[in-house]
Amino acid sequence: MLAARCLRRLKMAVRLECRSASAVAALPAAGAARFHDFDAAVTECIERRELRAGRQVHARMVAAGYRPALYLATRLVIMYARCGALGDARNVLDGMPERNVVSWTAMISGYSQNERPAEAMELFVTMLRAGCDPNEFTLASVLTSCTGSQGIHQIKQVHAFAVKTNFELHMFVGSALLDIYAKSENIKEAQRVFDMLPARDVVSCTAIISGYTQLGLDEEALNLFRQLYNEGMQCNQVTFTTLLNALSGLASLDYGKQVHGLILRKELPFFMALQNSLIDMYSKCGKLLYSRRVFDNMPERSVVSWNAILMGYGRHGLAHEVSQLFASMREEVKPDSVTLLAVLSGYSHGGMVDEGLDIFDLLVKEQSTLLNIEHYGCVIDLLGRSGRLKKALNLIQKMPFEPTRAIWGSLLGACRVHANVHVGELVSQKLLEIEPENAGSYVILSNIYAAAGMWKDVFRVRKLMLKKTVIKEPGRSWMILDKVIHTFHSNERFHPRKEDIDAKIKEIYVAIKAAGFVPDLSCVLHDVDDEQKERMLLGHSEKLAITFGLMSTPSGLTIRVMKNLRICVDCHNFAKFVSKVYGREISLRDKNRFHLITEGACTCGDYW
Repeated sequence: MLAARCLRRLKMAVRLECRSASAVAALPAAGAARFHDFDAAVTECIERRELRAGRQVHARMVAAGYRPALYLATRLVIMYARCGALGDARNVLDGMPERNVVSWTAMISGYSQNERPAEAMELFVTMLRAGCDPNEFTLASVLTSCTGSQGIHQIKQVHAFAVKTNFELHMFVGSALLDIYAKSENIKEAQRVFDMLPARDVVSCTAIISGYTQLGLDEEALNLFRQLYNEGMQCNQVTFTTLLNALSGLASLDYGKQVHGLILRKELPFFMALQNSLIDMYSKCGKLLYSRRVFDNMPERSVVSWNAILMGYGRHGLAHEVSQLFASMREEVKPDSVTLLAVLSGYSHGGMVDEGLDIFDLLVKEQSTLLNIEHYGCVIDLLGRSGRLKKALNLIQKMPFEPTRAIWGSLLGACRVHANVHVGELVSQKLLEIEPENAGSYVILSNIYAAAGMWKDVFRVRKLMLKKTVIKEPGRSWMILDKVIHTFHSNERFHPRKEDIDAKIKEIYVAIKAAGFVPDLSCVLHDVDDEQKERMLLGHSEKLAITFGLMSTPSGLTIRVMKNLRICVDCHNFAKFVSKVYGREISLRDKNRFHLITEGACTCGDYW
């Protein structure tokens, strides 16, 4: 045991415990030996994070009457902080007759790394008042503690201090600044700091790319990576993990394959987070086969790895595969809260209603502490899918969480599918209380009324929208062709091939109407005639993207489209008929799930 090893190295000090303090003082050679023994023992405890052994070493010092000098006392602070014993570390610091910048920084860093930002900031102020000047490591540690409601204000104060003390352009401080600015959603300031750095290392480059990714600016993150890589940026596992997260958001399969190839060529050592990101990226790009290949080839897997592959299968509605994987997982690792969410979500997307409800009932009895509002949301979706709307409403009223907009929205969508006006009105009222400016609630309620032929109520909802000045989030769809991201907005006017797309979509419209397609005019809330409604529906972004894909890709290739919102009923029907008439497979990833459409049928079973 390490403790025994440490104590053996302290044999001389142990013997000295039996002597008087004056006798010890009279032995300078023995004192020097004690210092080196104590220093070696504390260092080993730091390296191995052995708190128990570290406390025993410290106890030997006290028992031997040995008062550690500044250096060794600082090492004790570091040891306790590294082991998470912050109270012990602070006691040592407060008992030091003399402290230097390393002592203060060790304690501040301990607070920061153990998510105690208030204490870190308070100690930093105390340090300044004590007349000790911070160094670059102090400022970098303090910056990571600038969180909460006062976070941005604290960041700017520390930033100003760094400018005054000429630390702003130091590598450690600069990287910490741009990282914390990015995490506080101030990406412009993060970019400004990055641009000012006289030298950039892999940490600072990774931090700025991560900043864009965390804000959902995936295209910007990809473009920045390409620029920096062409300038000679060195990449490590964290850089690639960050980049893959951006490619997951874009669903950029071609770039994802290139990055995977680059990772293999660099022969990087195994890094589990990187493999997990590859699993997630491939599944979000619609390539579950590749995800499974990465998963199966991992020499070791964590619960995160299992969650990533479960989420991938669930996102595609492959509930049976989710069930089989879940059974295999329990033989290898212990499921966590995310696992249970992935399984319930997979059952929901795959239509395994009874199985999903059975496993939820079991979880409530045996693992209720792992359940949160998202798990209940999946069960609400399961009940809605099966048409048990009143039971879903009862569960919402009885569950131990306050229902969210997503919960009510899921039930409202089920009311549209099952044409349940009564429950739909109750649910929409709740939604409008929570989010009166959300256009989606008005649209679905209007669809419910239209399906029931309640046109007066349809017009009432439209007037209410005008009165509330509801603004709908703009729909946006995109696809990647020859490494170029083609983005389409509703009624796109600026795409370079706009005229060709307009001509092609009219041709498609004629062909699919001849095959039986009937536009769902209830998806348009504007008070215009039916002909105008059809023209408006044709301008939806996913229809334009599908049309462009049909024009620009060979017949054997899957048309891959991404959408920032939930796909509307009319566009879903449009995609199914295009698939059937033109013999094309269409992969459409919307806000909620994947829709893989082949020969006029969708994997979602027309429920999403």
